[in-house]
Parts: sequence; C-alpha cells; structure tokens
Amino acid sequence: MSPVPFPRQFGLRVARVVRPVCIASLVLVAHSCDKKSGTPRWNPSEDQTAASGISSPSDRTSVSAPTVLTRRNPSQPVAKAAPGSAAPGLRFIAYNVQNWLIMDRFIDQKPLKSAPKPDSEKSAVVTILTQHSPDIIGLCEIGEAKDLLEIQLALKAAGLDLPYSQHTGGSDPVRHLGLLSRFPLTSPATPALTEFQMQGQSLAINRGILDVSLAAHGKSYRLLGVHLKSKRETEGADQAEMRVHEARLLRRHVDSILLTDSQARLIVYGDFNDTRPSMAFKTVIGNYNDPTYLTAIPFKDSRAEAWTHYWALHEIYTRLDFVMVSRALKAEVNFKTSRILEDPEWIDASDHRPLLTLFK
Repeated sequence: MSPVPFPRQFGLRVARVVRPVCIASLVLVAHSCDKKSGTPRWNPSEDQTAASGISSPSDRTSVSAPTVLTRRNPSQPVAKAAPGSAAPGLRFIAYNVQNWLIMDRFIDQKPLKSAPKPDSEKSAVVTILTQHSPDIIGLCEIGEAKDLLEIQLALKAAGLDLPYSQHTGGSDPVRHLGLLSRFPLTSPATPALTEFQMQGQSLAINRGILDVSLAAHGKSYRLLGVHLKSKRETEGADQAEMRVHEARLLRRHVDSILLTDSQARLIVYGDFNDTRPSMAFKTVIGNYNDPTYLTAIPFKDSRAEAWTHYWALHEIYTRLDFVMVSRALKAEVNFKTSRILEDPEWIDASDHRPLLTLFK
C-alpha cells in the first residue's frame, strides 16, 4: 500500500499515547508537493547553500508551503507565547527531529529506497513546534537545505513564522544541522579546527558546529549547535573515542569565544549521543572553577523524568540532548519553566523529545 501524502496521513492517526478524542477543528492549508519526494518543489535558482549558510525571507518567495494538518487532545493545555509576541523573554527549542531527510527506510513492513520522512511524522513535528511558539529552533538530523526550508514553510503555514535560517554540516553528507529564527542572524563563525587525528588517520567532525549570533529584545545571543558522533560502530575507529574528539573540538571553540569575551551570552545545544557521566559531556561542559564553564540546564518533564531519547528496539530511555549556557547568561534562564516537552505527538514525531528553554 502506498503511503498517504503528508500530512493527510497524520489526520487519519491518533497519537498512540492518548485516548481517542473528538477534534473540534482541523487547519488545512493548500500546498504544492513533489509526488516523488514528498517535499516542496525546489527551484535551484533559490539555492540556500551559499557559503554563509544563512537564509533570509527574500530567498524563498516562490516556494510553496506544504499542507499542514494539526491535531491534538484539547484536554492537554500548553503554556505558550503568542506568535510575534513582544514579550522581553526568548523561547528556544532544541530538537532532534529524527531523519527529516531522504534515506532508505522500512515502512509498513516494506523497504523503501530514497524515501522522505513519513508524512505523519512530519505533521507531528510541526504540531509540537507550533504549540509552543518558539522564537528560535535548533534542529538536528536535517537533510539538505530544502528539507530545512520544508520545515520552515510548514511552520509558517501553521502560524509560526521563523523567516531566518541557517543550514550547516560536517563530513557526514546526509545529516546536517539547521536553525530557524524569528530574528535576523548575523554571518556564522567557523571553528578554527574541525579535524582531529585518531589511530593514525585524519577525521573531521561528522555534523559540524553551527555557530550564529542574533539580537532579540535588545540583547545579544550566540548559539552553537552540535550533533556528536552516533553510537553506531564505525569501521576502523571507536565511536565513543570519536565522540570525545568531537567534544574537544567543540570545547576548543567555546574557549575561543569565552576567553575573548567573558560576557558572551552563549547557548550550546544539541544531541550529544552521550549521557552526563560520559567523557564527551564532561569535556564540553568544562571545569566548574573556570570562567568558561557551561551550566547544563536540568530539564525535567511533568513527571520529573529527565530522559530525552527512547530506543524502541531495546526499550531504553536515556538523556542524550542538552542545552548549556555561559556564566553571563545563566541568571536569565527561567529554570522553573524550562522543560522537556511531552506533547502526545512526540512518539510519532521523533525518537527524541524536544527541550524548551525560556530566557527572562
């Protein structure tokens, strides 16, 4: 059976973690969609892969938005700010959206070659993000620049307009990092070192380091996004050791920023593919007594649980995703309201749960 087009398929499913409910209304926005890939038609003349990686609204004037069909349990209220709110705070979501890209998949017990992320999963991602009205979204596991554009247009169709974006990556040709913002982004910085020596071979950080700055409500912010080496074994190299080397490259870049400007308002976020006791985590966070130390926000959900990743095959719940801030920014974190998002749609959207950080 052929997959149902995005996002109509989502309208036919109810999140497996909630009871069936009556839905008062559905929002449906017309779109133009490539039947083969399930993504918007891409116009090469509107290429987003310029050296800076940054995209502004004028770059995307003739690309149609995908249809967005959202559905959730109305008995589950969500605290959020209205889109375009003039509130002085900042709402930031870090989220691994699990392979929003073209790849070989196994869907409905059938192998599919070069298939996009299923439409139901895409709709679930869009539903979660629009419910919480972030000002900035840091994304992991994005494919090409056009995949990031698809998310951006789907969010806009659903009422969340984040017109500025950056797309970047490393040695991995498939999975990249993306960022969407309500506020203009300045030209990204490039880490001085992106390669490391290991067991006699030269290797590069897999997904790179996303580095952008922005100003919001009269305050400056600098964001570093990462997606450290996965736990998949790599021929000729130890995956855990590779992750530590990548963490060292990130730490080196953090030091270069904070040793130059101790008051830099720095946010370091992403999927670390490792836990708090790991060497990779400890390397990035730094020494508590150093001025470059980063504070990891202690996210929890409503049940005081801290896991962000669910490995269904082995039924393992783990905390792999983190948001860290510099000393200059720590006092502005609203630790009470920052949390792990647990919308019912999370299980359909990704194997990760998103992190919402609120800054005063």
